[in-house]
Parts: sequence; C-alpha cells; structure tokens
Amino acid sequence: MQNRTPRIPEQSAPNHPGIDARFADEQAAVLTGARRRALRDGDRQIDTAHLLHSLVESDPEVREAFDGGPRLARVLGYLVQRSIGYGLRWQGSVEDSGAVPVVRDPAAEGWSPSALAAMDDALYRAASRGEDRARGLDLLAALAADAESRAVEVLARGGVDARWLADRATVLAAKRARRG
Repeated sequence: MQNRTPRIPEQSAPNHPGIDARFADEQAAVLTGARRRALRDGDRQIDTAHLLHSLVESDPEVREAFDGGPRLARVLGYLVQRSIGYGLRWQGSVEDSGAVPVVRDPAAEGWSPSALAAMDDALYRAASRGEDRARGLDLLAALAADAESRAVEVLARGGVDARWLADRATVLAAKRARRG
C-alpha cells in the first residue's frame, strides 16, 4: 500500500524571537508548534486554527476552559481533520478577518493578520492584569474573540460558543493571576 500523503520538503520552522519573547515560555512553545503544523500542512501562513490546535494540545489550562470532554473532543476532531486534509479547506489561502491591517514587520512574516491580531490581543489582556507576558488562556480568549477567524469557525463547527469560551478563558485567567 502506498502512502498518499504528499511529501513536504524538509524545512525548519522559522523562529521569530521578537514575537516569542512576548509570551510565557509555555506559549512560546505553542507558537513554535503552530509554525511546525503550518509547515507540515503545507500552508502559506500560520493562522488562528494552527494556534488553536497547538494551544489545545499543549496547555492543560486551555483544555480545562472547554469545561468538559465532549466539546474539546469535537474541536480537536475538526482540527485533526484539517491537518490531514479533510473537512475545513483553507490550505493555500490567507486568513484575514480584517482585524488589523496587513503587517510588513519582518518578524511577523509567515503569520496571518488574524493570528497576529490574536497574539496582540493576548498581550493586551495580560498587560491589563499587570503581567508582562501572555499565557495560554489569554491567547485562547483572544482567538475566540475574533468572530471572523478560522479558530472561531473551528469552534463553531465543534459546537462551542466562541463568546462563551472567550469570557470563560478571561475569567479563568483572572482567577489564575489572583492565585499567583
């Protein structure tokens, strides 16, 4: 039996210290995972669905925010389908929800405008609590807050109300910050 998965040339996922440094170590790993996922999937840009997938896989607080296994399982199902080429078809297109103008910063190369907007929003959320670096719940809330993003489309198809999830992640992040 032949493997029908197209072979993608060996490439390293580019790291952009300027973006990664603004996030806690765990979330810097999420960004790296999203880069690798986009590269492996053959996508031109790292989008909000790549961020959501990497975030859900690596952050237990984010998984907890979904408040139960069935919701999380459905969302992961859509994300996995996407990564193997079924279901949601975005490969080769640029995600732009219109949240921010197209960025020309070399450190932002390879990121969709919507993903950059979500990362900026996550940083703003952390700063509003007096924290220097964004955490997973900040990024989850930011991803779920952009109604036109691919991450929100995945959430909707998984039966998760994005506004509810954004609010829940914000509350959990505030509780976590109070605990220290």
